[in-house]
Amino acid sequence: METMSWWQALLLGLIQGLTEFLPVSSSGHLEIGKSLLGVHLPDDLLFTVCVHGATVLSTIVVFWKDLLKLLSGLFRFKLNDETVYIFKLVVSMIPVAIVGIFFKDEVEGFFGNGLRLVGIMLLVTALLLCLAQYLGKGRHGIRYQDAFIIGIAQALAVLPGLSRSGSTIATGLLLGDRKEDVARFSFLMVLVPILGENLLSLVSGDMAQSAVPASALLIGSLAAFVSGWTACKWMIRIVSKGKLVYFAVYCAVVGLLAIVL
Repeated sequence: METMSWWQALLLGLIQGLTEFLPVSSSGHLEIGKSLLGVHLPDDLLFTVCVHGATVLSTIVVFWKDLLKLLSGLFRFKLNDETVYIFKLVVSMIPVAIVGIFFKDEVEGFFGNGLRLVGIMLLVTALLLCLAQYLGKGRHGIRYQDAFIIGIAQALAVLPGLSRSGSTIATGLLLGDRKEDVARFSFLMVLVPILGENLLSLVSGDMAQSAVPASALLIGSLAAFVSGWTACKWMIRIVSKGKLVYFAVYCAVVGLLAIVL
């Protein structure tokens, strides 16, 4: 029975953690990484859940002060800046909840799978990042309508190769939201959807048939946590400095290679 070695788990965990927050598509890079490493496991759902959970934990560690402030404001049970911000986060989750619960399989089935789709979506990501780099003007904070549109961008990122962070950050910048606000909002808005997706995967999947050994699960999760923590902090600085065009070039090159190869 084919399995996953510790070094394959290490590399895939690093890829997941880094690309979850950098605007280059974690799902697309995981597909490319598995293809290059020769990992073709029919029962690696538990590994995917573990490395995604590790990246969520890294986000919580980076933003623990923000999350604590939001929760303390929420439990004052009155309308304040914290509750308004949480309401906007909830609004942003509506599109991805609808797509994730009712239409994910249909969307993936309609568009297909494989490296060709990954390559095409990476080119779309590159285009979005270029538009945000040169057309995005930070004029205001995130409004309710902005939160919903950014949520639509996140829902569309169910397609492998279309970067979730790239799509949400670029959309926010194109709507005129300030850079620092967009980066923070983009990372906080993903916490509940990723946890919800993992929960649905656990409920619908058969964890007992995982072909990934426990040592590989642990190594992959630790790698995803460390690289995710690093990438999250790094991405905040990158967005504030407006250096998204470099990632656009990278996505375009990798996308073309995925299509050709």
